[in-house]
Amino acid sequence: MASESSKSESASDTTHFGYEQVPVAEKRGRVAGVFTSVAHKYDLMNDLMSLGIHRVWKRFAIDLAGVRPGEKVLDVAGGTGDLAREFARAAGPKGLVILSDINAAMLGEGRKRLVDHGLVHVPAVQANAEALPFAEGTFDCITIGFGLRNVTDKDAALRSMTRCLKPGGRLLVMEFSKPLNPLLGKAYDQYSFKLLPLMGRVVARDEASYRYLAESIRMHPDQQTLKGMMENAGLARVQVYNLSGGIVAVHRGFRLE
Repeated sequence: MASESSKSESASDTTHFGYEQVPVAEKRGRVAGVFTSVAHKYDLMNDLMSLGIHRVWKRFAIDLAGVRPGEKVLDVAGGTGDLAREFARAAGPKGLVILSDINAAMLGEGRKRLVDHGLVHVPAVQANAEALPFAEGTFDCITIGFGLRNVTDKDAALRSMTRCLKPGGRLLVMEFSKPLNPLLGKAYDQYSFKLLPLMGRVVARDEASYRYLAESIRMHPDQQTLKGMMENAGLARVQVYNLSGGIVAVHRGFRLE
């Protein structure tokens, strides 16, 4: 179910890969295969799949993050670097923005795009969200956009990101979520399971990966479940911002101590 906690996943020897149950040790490799396959078409497919609305969602998250000059920011599962690019501009030359992703192909695409925009000073770090290789209390702000649903142990990732925040720092999780209106939910299901794989086949020559993406969204915790998971990880003042009727939600929480 969409509201199940990843705690139950880590307590078992299997976890979900879309709708399929797979050994926990196998999921990371399967997810890596998906994103290695789609990396070169990722931005194009995002535009097609969302009719460009993903740019509005990301703009909202960027504004909500409120990055200021001189701050240290980590963008986890940063993919092609569109969030990191804006954070780097906001943090300025005295700040530090790090682009992180577990997938080398996605990280390479992100690094290339940052360089194309003249942002040669943004480090790119290949890292697992469940065990980030940074000291405790390093960052003022950490974001993970459309990446948490692909993490095997979401609770571990939330704890890891919380640990890396400074006291007073904030974590933003932007992810596909549960539509608030049942009629919207039904229409969204039709789109996800019929049109999305078709676009994947025609444009990216990869129907299976986009079917997985649709399934992974349905297996991700809903808004209130994720809010509780963030609080359990040590975050406070967690707020939920529903976008496009709940198709996407941005969660923001703070490490207070």
